[in-house]
Amino acid sequence: MIKCKRVLIGPSSFGDIDSAPLDLLEESDFSIIENPFKRKLTRDELLGLLPGVDGLIAGLEALDMDVLSCCDLKVISRCGSGMSNVDLDAAKECGIQVFNTPFGPTQAVAELTIGCLLSLIRNVPQMNGDLHRGKWKKQFGRQLHGMTVLIIGYGRIGERVGTILETLGVKVVFCDPAFRGESDCNRVANICEILPASDVVTLHCSGDKQILGKKEFKLMKDGVFILNAARGGLIDEKALKNALDSGKIAGAWLDTFGTEPYDGPLIKYEQVILTPHIGSYTYEGRLQMEIESVKNLLRGFGEVEEIGKGH
Repeated sequence: MIKCKRVLIGPSSFGDIDSAPLDLLEESDFSIIENPFKRKLTRDELLGLLPGVDGLIAGLEALDMDVLSCCDLKVISRCGSGMSNVDLDAAKECGIQVFNTPFGPTQAVAELTIGCLLSLIRNVPQMNGDLHRGKWKKQFGRQLHGMTVLIIGYGRIGERVGTILETLGVKVVFCDPAFRGESDCNRVANICEILPASDVVTLHCSGDKQILGKKEFKLMKDGVFILNAARGGLIDEKALKNALDSGKIAGAWLDTFGTEPYDGPLIKYEQVILTPHIGSYTYEGRLQMEIESVKNLLRGFGEVEEIGKGH
């Protein structure tokens, strides 16, 4: 067995809910370097920490050719499903194995999406704020039953969201050029076809390329709800703000942002629910992802046989 490999832990909260993932690394004789900044690592911080490191448990750090060519990494194990922050071609060129954990966050993100959607359409944030200010003010909301929901990105999370919504009497429509499976939900080739009829638009796609901007918001009906559990760059924030001001968008939930931590103009809108990128933050889902990411790292180093059966 290869001894004394050094592994850098990127995610700031890795091992906080349960020490089992870190214990597993220590049992396999890995030397652990924790994130000293307790937040997303910048490029310069990565370049300062990676020399002499053999493996990386990655969060959302930007891992491009400039970074990967300046280190001696053998394995990158992404603690999460999305891979848009990792230049896979660069990793291959540098001889670095890359893994991710596609299953861990599925249920957690789907449940949070449904919960925030229900909060939005029933005006829960507004009434909660009123009561905290001593005001007893009832508001009418909407119900999901009978709504049309457009899901952009129909991978594991998007499909799970669609399945849950269908049980609530929602008409689910999805758009995903990469989808190759079969689904009972309606599929469209272009979101512009269905935006005018959608009551809700929820993002669960990969990548950072903008999908919703001024053009797309203009196509939407008045009073639409927007949700983003994917990547911050998918929505033009200025266009979103303007659409909120005009009433085109009745409410939004954002869990991801172009710059994190977020302190932008949307914090002033009570009809916008903002969460600090916690889609996968359930005890069950997070622990599953962290243990899976460690097992993937060990697998990359050929030590999967050494993993204790109790984990």
